[in-house]
Amino acid sequence: MMWTRDEELYLQGVRQHLHQYPELSGQEKQTQAFLKKQCEGLPGLSIQEIAGTGLLATLDSGKAGPCILIRGDIDALPIQEINDFIHRSETDGVSHKCGHDGHATVLLGLVRLWTEKGLEKGCLHFLFQPAEEDGRGAAGVMAEHTKISPQPDKVYAFHNLPGYPLHQVVCRPGSFTAAADSILLELNGKTSHAAEPELGLNPALAMAEIIQAYQNLMIPDPANPSFQLLTPIYATMGEKSYGVSAGHASLHYTLRTWSNEVMASLKSHCESLAKQAADRHGLQLQLSYTESFFSNQNLPEAVKRIEAAAHSLSLKYEERPYPFKWGEDFGLLSQAYGGAMFGIGSGEDCPALHNPDYDFPDDIIETGVKMFDAILEGEFHAG
Repeated sequence: MMWTRDEELYLQGVRQHLHQYPELSGQEKQTQAFLKKQCEGLPGLSIQEIAGTGLLATLDSGKAGPCILIRGDIDALPIQEINDFIHRSETDGVSHKCGHDGHATVLLGLVRLWTEKGLEKGCLHFLFQPAEEDGRGAAGVMAEHTKISPQPDKVYAFHNLPGYPLHQVVCRPGSFTAAADSILLELNGKTSHAAEPELGLNPALAMAEIIQAYQNLMIPDPANPSFQLLTPIYATMGEKSYGVSAGHASLHYTLRTWSNEVMASLKSHCESLAKQAADRHGLQLQLSYTESFFSNQNLPEAVKRIEAAAHSLSLKYEERPYPFKWGEDFGLLSQAYGGAMFGIGSGEDCPALHNPDYDFPDDIIETGVKMFDAILEGEFHAG
């Protein structure tokens, strides 16, 4: 299928519709129904729901060959939009500020392209994945991985990148995005009269010791393979009752590393340091994690396929010197199946991701579709 003005306008309309009606992670029912309607009737395509509010569309030739999965995320963020264009969000406090409306649209364009081209061998899965923002989506897909049949040999995804020139392709072998995890510490002691703190167990000193210990674990240089970032997110202690010495405290951190192995070691250190501080002060420690993201590890051969696709389309290609610091739950899929994620520049003046004035640039819908098309051509017609 040649790229036509009609296709461009259709996909632009899809993207703007998705932007206008955003849904939060795990709540993407309207989005799911809308995308399912767009896919229904496309030749040779089977469609099933997955991970609650996601869709898995499959094109299977029934003949031996590569099996590739392409993923596009579909959820929005709890951010109030401040833009005033016609397709602005209709939902108060919710908007597409990470570009998942564009990612889903690119995937739909790819579905339309390959159902028209047809598949001579192998299998193609197109995953419209929910709940990327809180890390539950990929986990939900993997919990139902038997629906993905046959299983993929390789998986690919992309993310739009504000701050990079429009259409520029960005990738790197190895870590592409950080491992990210949030550790929640609850320190339980005993309240007492503020005039007699010795009769209670106040968590203040333990909190201070943990904060200092975590600061000492920092390795903030992104060029260092042992990079570790520990960001304090939330802290509270006691109540605004000035006659009471506090007996409880909460301390939350987000942890980031370049590799899953370093993350496992960092979590172990954090747990040990918190336990030691709690024990020194006679406190009970409750520890948990939330919003966990595996580091996305790009296979070198998949990166070569991405680079070749960019060159075939005469797009500028940059190998990034170190990973992006944000988490991406595609890391769970790339860990399970092998593959790669790449970026496409959204423009040097494009507002940053998660900013209230961000909007996915429709100009790169075509770039995304053609990049994936070239990657798949390479996978299915490699010598």
